[in-house]
Amino acid sequence: METLILTNGYLPHRIVGWQRAMTLSFTGKVEVVETYGAVVRSPSRAFAVPSVVRLTRPVKRWRAPVRFSRGQVLARDGYRCQYCGEQAPLRALTLDHVLPRSRGGATSWTNVVTACRPCNAHKGGRTPDEAGMPLRAIPVRPSPRERPLERLPIGAVPEAWKIWVPWAARA
Repeated sequence: METLILTNGYLPHRIVGWQRAMTLSFTGKVEVVETYGAVVRSPSRAFAVPSVVRLTRPVKRWRAPVRFSRGQVLARDGYRCQYCGEQAPLRALTLDHVLPRSRGGATSWTNVVTACRPCNAHKGGRTPDEAGMPLRAIPVRPSPRERPLERLPIGAVPEAWKIWVPWAARA
């Protein structure tokens, strides 16, 4: 189980394990907003496992660039194939080079998109125009301000988080 951390202004900040959230709660760095139904017991007490916590102090905004990785590309593309638009399980999604590597295409934010296995196989070593498969969105480098909660796809967001994470409510 994981816990959503909100800023002191109730905006999504990050996701941590429930154990880390409990530690932050015991040290007074966060307050528990919502809990899961689960309980953790010590010899003398029982504690509800937090699902959403809020920081008690303001957070400095971290504006480091978003690193290129498979998970970040999948999150940027909304876990959907950029050719057919289908949302598939993570294991069925691949990364596709818009301009194939065999033709000098780089592995970069502006040349890599999410593709389901059938679309990636159909496109092969061709460009989207040559394959007759237009892209649904032009690939861009995400802004640090638009940093997604990249660790979980939309379908895996716990119900308790949906009022705090706007994009999850649309799923």
